[in-house]
Amino acid sequence: MSPKRSIDVEGMAHNAPIPMGAKVRGVVYSSGIMGTDRSTGEIPDDGTTQVRNAFANLLAFLDAAGASTDDLVRVTVALADNSLRTAVNEEWLKLFPDPEDRPARHTDNHELQRNMLIQLEVVAVLSA
Repeated sequence: MSPKRSIDVEGMAHNAPIPMGAKVRGVVYSSGIMGTDRSTGEIPDDGTTQVRNAFANLLAFLDAAGASTDDLVRVTVALADNSLRTAVNEEWLKLFPDPEDRPARHTDNHELQRNMLIQLEVVAVLSA
């Protein structure tokens, strides 16, 4: 049996034959976690809704991986619209209110596909 396992999340999928992430030897890597509404599979037009969905999808991804926000060590945020940083910071502070217990984070601006205004990528290290 391979030590690597693909991670998929119901209601979230890419337009390519790739999983939402992979786990190998206690380390979890995500693919791009988008702001899709998992109940419809659609990407909303509203950026703030996409941001909220992306963070909710992050939690669903971590759950599918057997991880939690306590295991996160890095979050990369890709934004197509820099004005969404405020919405990102609001969701960030909800997940990580303690400034002494936050993962590393990098935010970058660039064009995204399929009407996406945000994508998250994460690395988590499982504690046991």
